[in-house]
Amino acid sequence: MTLNKEEQGTVQNTDDVIVPVSSGMSPLSDIELVQVEQSTRQGRERNISRGRLVLKRLLRKKLAVFGMFMLLAEILLAFVGPSLSKWGVTDIDPLNFGNGPSGSHWWGTDPQGHDTFVQTMSGTQKSLFVGLIAAVVSTAVAAVVGSFAGYFGKTIDNALMWFVNLMMVVPSFLILAIISPRLRTASFLVFALLLAAFTWMLTARVVRGLTFSLREREFVQAAKFMGVPAWRIITRHILPNMASLLIVDVTVNVSGTILAETGLSYFGFGVQPPNVSLGTLIGDATHGPDPTFQTWLWIYPGLMLIALVLSVNFIGDGLRDALDATSSSDRD
Repeated sequence: MTLNKEEQGTVQNTDDVIVPVSSGMSPLSDIELVQVEQSTRQGRERNISRGRLVLKRLLRKKLAVFGMFMLLAEILLAFVGPSLSKWGVTDIDPLNFGNGPSGSHWWGTDPQGHDTFVQTMSGTQKSLFVGLIAAVVSTAVAAVVGSFAGYFGKTIDNALMWFVNLMMVVPSFLILAIISPRLRTASFLVFALLLAAFTWMLTARVVRGLTFSLREREFVQAAKFMGVPAWRIITRHILPNMASLLIVDVTVNVSGTILAETGLSYFGFGVQPPNVSLGTLIGDATHGPDPTFQTWLWIYPGLMLIALVLSVNFIGDGLRDALDATSSSDRD
């Protein structure tokens, strides 16, 4: 509706949209203003790429931003911190056995004379590597197994789901406890792969269910009609449409596998000497002669573990809301 000069009156501004109001018309109601704002926001967001929109939503989450800064600080401390100390991971100070924090040893020493700060930073590195590698491998295996089972169905689905159900009832803790001590000469990467082997089944079932729905969509049916190979449909059409689930699953698995590694290492079934992790440091400290007196041996590794898991969880929660287009949290 076009207004002439005599009919034009006040102007209502709803953020980026300007709504003229006729002198003979009543001002827009609150509900109408909200509707105009929402339509304007949707119009702006359509002009923004998917990646930029997700980043914009993620940066609105204060806890997620705080988690990213905390994780970055922990990574820098873990990898740069040891170079600031004059002690190495295997160095022994013959004048300090089990002494508390001092100018020479910022976080004290253990009963063997190792610097606790350097040991904790080295353990944080191992825990980060184990958690990240296990999470990525676990999600990748779940995506492959779940998508193949859901896409092909019938015999392949029955066989893969039988294997998934079998893996879910296998006593993973017992198997890891039996195998890991026999891998003392192997790299800690082998232990990360063992953790991944027992953490992918639930995600595979979720991916399978989503694949059942996606394989009936028009774009998948069109690709089938054009003769596109099944593996290409899965990698180019099925999995990209559940990327948000897989990304969030990786972040959740990082914190989960770090805690699993810590628990196993605490009981001596995880990372094996001469490698150290946060779990082995906490375990050695609490199994020592007087853990209530030498508190620095387990407090610092414990604080690093808490900060690490919290930061990853904050990021995971923020990513979940940012990738969910239906979430109302991005309007907070």
